[in-house]
Amino acid sequence: MSRPRNSISITYVRQLLAGAARQGMSLDALFRQHGLDPARLQEADGLMSVTELTTLLQAVMEQTRDEFLGLAPDTSSRPGTFSMMAHAVINCANLGKAIQRSTQFYGLLQSSLALRFEVVDNEGRLSVTLTDQLPHESTIMEAMIFVSLRFWSWLVGRRLDPLVIELVCDPPAHAAEFEGLFRCPVNYGMSENCIRFPGSWLTLPLAQTPLSLSHFLKDSVAVIVGGRARPERITDQIRRLLSQGYGNQFPEFAEVCARLNVTPQTLRRRLKEEGTSYQVIKDRMREDVARFYLAKPALSVDEIALMMGFSEASAFHRAFKKWTGMTPAACRRQLLGQVSP
Repeated sequence: MSRPRNSISITYVRQLLAGAARQGMSLDALFRQHGLDPARLQEADGLMSVTELTTLLQAVMEQTRDEFLGLAPDTSSRPGTFSMMAHAVINCANLGKAIQRSTQFYGLLQSSLALRFEVVDNEGRLSVTLTDQLPHESTIMEAMIFVSLRFWSWLVGRRLDPLVIELVCDPPAHAAEFEGLFRCPVNYGMSENCIRFPGSWLTLPLAQTPLSLSHFLKDSVAVIVGGRARPERITDQIRRLLSQGYGNQFPEFAEVCARLNVTPQTLRRRLKEEGTSYQVIKDRMREDVARFYLAKPALSVDEIALMMGFSEASAFHRAFKKWTGMTPAACRRQLLGQVSP
């Protein structure tokens, strides 16, 4: 019988939750809290859906106040650390710069984890070292590698498969579970913990923007664990093009076609297949930017209108109501959790 997609073994789930259990958290209570039967923890061949696992991991992070899930006793990553790192790299020119900056970011933290990024013979390498011996070393290394690769894939908008993953530890009992997450060899008993990947990755442009990052961070655990990075659609390509250098003035449709090297007929057809149009994309982008600004209380609606390229605030009001069905002021109250008088 084939294994269901988007599932993970209970054995591996226990490994991921071991740090929380060691800190005194009751896994039985955790399961009950989220409507899960604690008896599943003892099932030798049991499986858990990615959705269920995501819920548990988010709960553990909140209760332990540690994005490392309590796996490293002398090292913790307070909630928000990953978010700050993501904000630090989102404006990088390419993936190589983003990896370099994220490595520098984590180097500023007091941690038992040390990261090193280098390029050797046109091959990128990210090495992770534990400065102290920890009880769940293999799980910690696997988690770091998994999260890194999934985040990089999200940054560039497509799945990235490394050349090889190397781990210092001997193959753990759950080795097959970890190896199944990747389309590359996973070698154990090596001299260091390392992700080795093609040098061509270094020049890949980031497909994401500060605005898409704000959406990603609301559901980052689900995106990373669930691996929702998908092939880039033509809609995504246009959004990325419009976000790079055009400001409030969008180019004509013909210019977009030329930049993407497709004919107007082909682009209209492909957009129709994705259920959208160039005008809809522009309006959605304007709406997203407007919502982003409206969530900042320090900016007045009139200031936002000017920042959006409207010469008059009334024109912004009309456009925003056309996009969303509500006024900017009403949207702001909703975004800030304020109740209308």
